[in-house]
Amino acid sequence: MQKIIKVLSVTLVLSGALATPVAAGPFEDGFAAYESGDYATALELWRPLAEQGVAAAQYNLGVMYRNGEGEPLDYAEAVRWWRLAADQGYALAQYNLGVRYRNGQGVPQDDGEAVNWFRKAAEQGLASAQNSLGEMYTEGLGVPQDFVLAHKWFNLAAAQGNESARKERDRIAQSMTPDDISEAQRLAREWQPK
Repeated sequence: MQKIIKVLSVTLVLSGALATPVAAGPFEDGFAAYESGDYATALELWRPLAEQGVAAAQYNLGVMYRNGEGEPLDYAEAVRWWRLAADQGYALAQYNLGVRYRNGQGVPQDDGEAVNWFRKAAEQGLASAQNSLGEMYTEGLGVPQDFVLAHKWFNLAAAQGNESARKERDRIAQSMTPDDISEAQRLAREWQPK
């Protein structure tokens, strides 16, 4: 769930470690409509913003198409809107593109593309993307299997409270040498979001 904080005349959409300022007004009204279940109004308010290039509105339209809220469920349309937001660096859209590529929803299944999008969002500090990137390294999907890098990404996600990442980190640590674990921990300590 995204949190909204109104500061002066700006709304901040907080998602993980990101805060994207969006002008108050139609975007905020769209959130109120969405939260009340009035999806038609949310679409009516967000679509013009999305068409004008507002990444948060593009992301939200993608969510609505993915969920079939106000429009029929349409993964391809969700992907279209998320790609527009992702190309602007919007981490949640990048993460959701990674999920679609991993699952083959709205796009052909492609582990390499999934890794590409997970990495972009993970490098911005999005815990869910860090966890997913760790999973890809653990399984060797789209990348060579690498428990050191998996452990690193799980560590970063776990530090943000991602319980799944903590469990996976602890599970793969049982198959790692102490030197490998130390290296993964060093990589996590030295990591900086982009």
